[in-house]
Amino acid sequence: MLEASENNDELFEHFSFSADKGQEPIRVDKFLMNRVENATRNKIQKAAKNGYIFSNDIAVKQNYKVKPGDIIKVMFHHPPYENLIVGEKMEIDIVYEDEDLIVVNKPPNQVVHPGHGNYSGTLLNALIYHNENLPENRDGRPGLVHRIDKDTSGLLVIAKSQIALSSLSEQFFHKTVDRKYLAIVWGEPKPSNGIINENLSRDKKNRMIMSVPDEESIGKKAITHYEVIESFGYVSLVECVLETGRTHQIRAHMKHIGNPIFNDIRYGGDKILKGTIFSKYKQFVENCFKIMPRQALHAKTLGFIHPKTNKKMCFESDLPNDFNSCLEKWKNYSKNI
Repeated sequence: MLEASENNDELFEHFSFSADKGQEPIRVDKFLMNRVENATRNKIQKAAKNGYIFSNDIAVKQNYKVKPGDIIKVMFHHPPYENLIVGEKMEIDIVYEDEDLIVVNKPPNQVVHPGHGNYSGTLLNALIYHNENLPENRDGRPGLVHRIDKDTSGLLVIAKSQIALSSLSEQFFHKTVDRKYLAIVWGEPKPSNGIINENLSRDKKNRMIMSVPDEESIGKKAITHYEVIESFGYVSLVECVLETGRTHQIRAHMKHIGNPIFNDIRYGGDKILKGTIFSKYKQFVENCFKIMPRQALHAKTLGFIHPKTNKKMCFESDLPNDFNSCLEKWKNYSKNI
């Protein structure tokens, strides 16, 4: 192993992970493969060979066995590209704007902010072009107080002033923001309305997803209220209200109760989970997957207190075309079930 102190002042941290207390010994390249999105074994091994992977501040090779409590870091001689945000001229669906904030309707297949593998074309690149003076949050990301997944569509609020950034961040922290989502899920949740109060943490086998841990003491508190709006036999339209806002919360919670979101690849919703074995039905579902090639999740409602006027503001967004088309196909199909 190599001491890293000589070059530490020249290196920039790109990723940092803490091995769980129950971590079984595993090669560091496999450990990182499960945690870094879009990473390949070849890239990780090359980084290790060049002395860019560290365990507890000591450079290690790719065959190093990660132990419980290890702090694994990936560092390079250049800053993370996501910190070099450049404004890009792109269309933004602005629902509302004043001198303190912007409410936007994010389309599906757009990343909110630059990150590993997505350094341009993000919503934040467009917002920086629209307004280059957005205040930075504590992570150095201009204007952001919350986010939604790349393939989730719908409403976000962006802070344009420091006052707005502080006020909105506080509202999200204290869980006073109203957030309602619409989702198409497999099957029909039972009961038809309820509260999912289950902690979430990184899945032990697949660190790219969240899951409900076996022990109640593990993970972060996560609460989702749901109600079935309409059932179509093999799938249902469900409204989800977030009481907390954990990563992939709705997606992980719906999978946990046995109703994954339709076409959610990471959470198993991209397979035919309900229905018949007939080829015509299989073709119908595959056509629905093509119409909506993403998870069927939309951030429909967003409500908060305006940072300056102290007035309650509430915004609604229409379902995007792909969601609407998929929904209509299921409505029509269910009439013949």
